[in-house]
Amino acid sequence: MSLRPLLVLGTGNRKKGMELADLFQPVGLEVRTLADCPQAIQVAETGDTFAANAALKAVEQARHLGRWVLAEDSGLMVDALGGAPGVWSARFSGPEATDETNNRLLLERLRDIPLDQRTARYVCHMTLSDPSGVIRAESEDYCRGRILHTQHGAHGFGYDPLFEVVEYHKTFGQLGPVVKTILSHRARAARNLLPALVELVDAGEWEAA
Repeated sequence: MSLRPLLVLGTGNRKKGMELADLFQPVGLEVRTLADCPQAIQVAETGDTFAANAALKAVEQARHLGRWVLAEDSGLMVDALGGAPGVWSARFSGPEATDETNNRLLLERLRDIPLDQRTARYVCHMTLSDPSGVIRAESEDYCRGRILHTQHGAHGFGYDPLFEVVEYHKTFGQLGPVVKTILSHRARAARNLLPALVELVDAGEWEAA
């Protein structure tokens, strides 16, 4: 048994879980994902904002598991598409969407849009719920970039091979995980949340794993 406080990340995506686990390492938490919790439930993402979906996933899962749960909802907002795919980023190409089909559809929708008009931003909203379902902390941040005409790089997931961080002239797919943990929307939102996590742990409100 670990003596460290347990934080359950409200995602079954192991790549996303690894990103977040690295970011929260300094707090001294025992971090697990829903993939490590066989009793976890599937929460319907019925909200129309990132904040609403993050709250649903954090609160419902925390009540069910009886654990502290940190959930996040994130996605890509493309200016030329009026902010789409937005909260539908993971399901952009339909219920059976994959990274490949989503990226293909995005390129199709932007086919006639020149590079200087393909501006976009990744957005992430994080919500922390205690075991009773009370939201204890929230954070939101973003990373600006643009969508290239072709994919570059094999790192990351989702739209990373298409999302270029203009200042670096490279996509998240090319920059790799180390740089992404510094620049990404998820990293920025997580860093904003760290003081609240530290305060809660230091106050002794968090049970050990």
